[in-house]
Amino acid sequence: MQDYEVIQKPSIMVIGIECRTSNAPEAGPHDISKHWEKFFKDEILSKIPNKISDEVIALYCDYESDFTKSYSLVIGCQVNSIDEIPENMVAKKIPAGSYAIFPAIGEHPKTLIETWGQIWQHPQLKRTYTGDYELYGHKFSKSPQEVDVFIAVENSQEP
Repeated sequence: MQDYEVIQKPSIMVIGIECRTSNAPEAGPHDISKHWEKFFKDEILSKIPNKISDEVIALYCDYESDFTKSYSLVIGCQVNSIDEIPENMVAKKIPAGSYAIFPAIGEHPKTLIETWGQIWQHPQLKRTYTGDYELYGHKFSKSPQEVDVFIAVENSQEP
């Protein structure tokens, strides 16, 4: 398992588009790629009000129980206000807390999928399932591409 760092993060407000899926082979891979296609085809990034930046967040939240059950995927941006939520979008709050950061560096989406596979197989990781997310920031546009995966963990969690 790759190394990770645990940091404290403040709460984050996100506005974006939502879909419900699971990690079942017949669901997740299909639903997630279709959801990303919709995000880009419908130019969602340009329609999100009160953005803090154009960094894209893929938030995994509202878990039925853990990564083996249903969850919601919200693709959007961090905002400084959720007073204005466009039609067909949702607002979610990523809670403040401890997050283990896993960098997925290399060919996308291959390394991202591999990183998630390693996270799921990590027995010592005490996940809270309160909101995990991928951050597509300035490092994503460089070569090699890098996406940071933030996993909500118990406060006492150490690598």
